[in-house]
Amino acid sequence: MKESYKILRQAIDKVGVKKVAAEFNISTAMIYKWCENPAPAISYKDASGAVNPLDRIRKIYEITADPAIIQWVCQIADGYFVENALPKKDYTSTQVLINMQKIIKEFSETLNKISEAYADDKKIDAQEAAAIRKEWEDLKRIAEAFVRACESGKFN
Repeated sequence: MKESYKILRQAIDKVGVKKVAAEFNISTAMIYKWCENPAPAISYKDASGAVNPLDRIRKIYEITADPAIIQWVCQIADGYFVENALPKKDYTSTQVLINMQKIIKEFSETLNKISEAYADDKKIDAQEAAAIRKEWEDLKRIAEAFVRACESGKFN
């Protein structure tokens, strides 16, 4: 995973340090500090006080373990956060078809939820959309677990 200060530097370079500093009403020096490698600091307590905003968000998430924090950031970017399911350690090559069936079952449940929502009144209200979203996220989670298991060699 790319370091936070590098991500921040790339993003800030697109609009300019002065613009970001002006929007936050802080010095350009602080923005430059955010974009530097904090490697010498062993912990947040040892840092120079310039811990960048991305690392602060990560730390808040680590402290609270509340995915709503990450979900909120994703929604700001017009996206959604769906946790990856961890692949089971007991996968064997004979379970590939079983896992494919799980993906197909989840896809079918998603399509079924859409059909049910639309069939009764030819509309999809907010509550029905939320149920569709849940099914969609379940499908993505199960498919991602399968792909991760494939990538880690679980089916070799």
